[in-house]
Amino acid sequence: MKDTRDFLPFALPDIQDEEINAVVEVLKSGWITTGIKTKEFETLFAEFIENNDNRDLSANNYIKNHKIEAIAVNSATSGLHLALEACGVGRDDEVITTTLTFTATAETICYLGAHPIFVDIDKETLNMDINQIEQKITPKTKAIVPVHMAGLPCDMEQIIKIARKYNLKVIEDAAHALPSMLNNTLIGNHDSDAIVYSFYATKTITTGEGGMIVTRNKEIANRCRIMRLHGINKDAFDRYTSNKPSWYYEVVAPGFKYNLTDMASAIGICQLKKAYAFYNRRLEIAQRYFEELKNLPILLPKDVVNPNADIHSWHLFIIQLQTHTNRDEFIKYMSDNKIGTSVHFIPLHMQPYWKNRYHLKNEDYKTATAYYQQAVSIPIYTKMTNDDQSYIINTIKSFYTLGL
Repeated sequence: MKDTRDFLPFALPDIQDEEINAVVEVLKSGWITTGIKTKEFETLFAEFIENNDNRDLSANNYIKNHKIEAIAVNSATSGLHLALEACGVGRDDEVITTTLTFTATAETICYLGAHPIFVDIDKETLNMDINQIEQKITPKTKAIVPVHMAGLPCDMEQIIKIARKYNLKVIEDAAHALPSMLNNTLIGNHDSDAIVYSFYATKTITTGEGGMIVTRNKEIANRCRIMRLHGINKDAFDRYTSNKPSWYYEVVAPGFKYNLTDMASAIGICQLKKAYAFYNRRLEIAQRYFEELKNLPILLPKDVVNPNADIHSWHLFIIQLQTHTNRDEFIKYMSDNKIGTSVHFIPLHMQPYWKNRYHLKNEDYKTATAYYQQAVSIPIYTKMTNDDQSYIINTIKSFYTLGL
């Protein structure tokens, strides 16, 4: 069913005049690196998380006396690295995480000389199998890094319970999870040590490249701030804009270059204001996929665990092809009909480096292996029109009608 339309991408950022004008304003200001806009973005993001979407906070009174701190960074990868370092992860420590994630989740553990310990996934949620966590804990275990796959929240209450039992740190990889919610609590408001978000081009809000660390622990926040800019104990903006001579600074640790620019932060401020509008549109698209694809031999994703208390951000809409459908043929058919798709993810136990480095076997990760063999992510983004989605749905239906 060839079509004359332009290619429909798998994902597309939603950038409007507000973002463009905000960047122009920064360019004209004379200060384009980390400065006042980044501080504003951090403040607004912290307030966004702490306000919990202005929903009923009766179950979350424990957060009211704890000020959230947000630290902007140039990527979620950087954020994970800083958060792990600030939580004390070091050489030969072990960090438990899921095999079904992007390699950045595991590689940041290795940056510190530590070792990722992978667990299989839950078949229904695609998140890490909580029942496997305790059996992976050893005297070397230092932390757990859950990943909210596609935007469906992990069971943070159970994960944190296990972590506290063994005195482990919890750093959430929330790259997909804005504004995901578990039990009426926004991801970022649970009792984790740090939460890391991504603002990459395909995410639910974007700054092009960028990320944010959220924590209530002042020591972790201070360490992340110092380490994100060369281990210097004073930001460049403060040094160069002070009314009094303040050129002096001290290098207190061998840090990194992970700061976010004011140009990116200006985009982030605009995007954050639209976060729930973006979510509502993604939800509309997801709900239509559920309705239109329900009678096909396709396993649709888990939406939420508790419909009255949870939010799936719908960063991704992952289907699993059933029967003997050839995934490669499906992807090629979609591409031939000008529709982009992707696969999230090739599990890390199947990737050459991780497989060889840690002698990983497919049979030890049976659920993730089986999932990977039939998983496809289909387009979901806010600029998608109803007509675009109709075309995607009809193309999927035609694939099965033709018996491919």
